[in-house]
Amino acid sequence: MPERPVIRVVPVDLELRPALLRLRVRPVQLDYVGAIDSLLADATLCPGSESMAILHGDTPVGYYRIEANARSVAGNDFKVPALGLRTFLIDAHWQGRGIATLALTALVADLVKRHPIARLLVRTVNRDNHAALHLYLRAGFHDSGELYHGGRSSPQHLLLRVLP
Repeated sequence: MPERPVIRVVPVDLELRPALLRLRVRPVQLDYVGAIDSLLADATLCPGSESMAILHGDTPVGYYRIEANARSVAGNDFKVPALGLRTFLIDAHWQGRGIATLALTALVADLVKRHPIARLLVRTVNRDNHAALHLYLRAGFHDSGELYHGGRSSPQHLLLRVLP
């Protein structure tokens, strides 16, 4: 039986940046995710954003971005301290290996350590992006039943993940 890959998450630094710039998603995913160079550039302009690399061993296989204020992701405030998951991607070459599920588990564990006050992780997913919706639901998010109509790819499901 093949071993499950060891997946960890770390903040993006100057050393990781060139390898992250080589990440690509499948063409059909580009409208939902965007190009990595734009994602990294945008994160540097947004106070409270945390760019994070998803590593398989020491190899970058994905990227995500955490927002200190979930309002910037979902357009509204929450009754408990909430973070936003702005972006999440796994390189096309690494997709289909269970890495996204492992990365979401590592992401949540990291948030619990680095943001112990946060109680909720908020994510929006385009209602036509069925693969992503199923991934997040398998990873412990639940669909709030609300649709978010802001942003460039609306309408989107508003997903919530309780943080321990």
